[in-house]
Amino acid sequence: MARKAKRNYRKEYDNYQGTPEQKKRRAKRNAARKTMEKAGKVRKGDGKDVAHKNGNPHDNKKSNLGVQSKAKNRSYARTKTARKKNPRS
Repeated sequence: MARKAKRNYRKEYDNYQGTPEQKKRRAKRNAARKTMEKAGKVRKGDGKDVAHKNGNPHDNKKSNLGVQSKAKNRSYARTKTARKKNPRS
């Protein structure tokens, strides 16, 4: 039985999550969540995600934000460049 390699979270953060671009994207996603919390659409711990309909986390217009279950929001087909195959879905 092959042993699964241990994940190196520090390396992941340094190489991807800690980059300035990803920090800005995360901040925008957090701001979108806060906007929807203020509107009463989501609550902390409710198991819902705030979805950006066009897939762009920098676009926090009310018309671009929606509420979806985590499973629905995080499970869509991706292309080789990690973009949605159908950005309107």
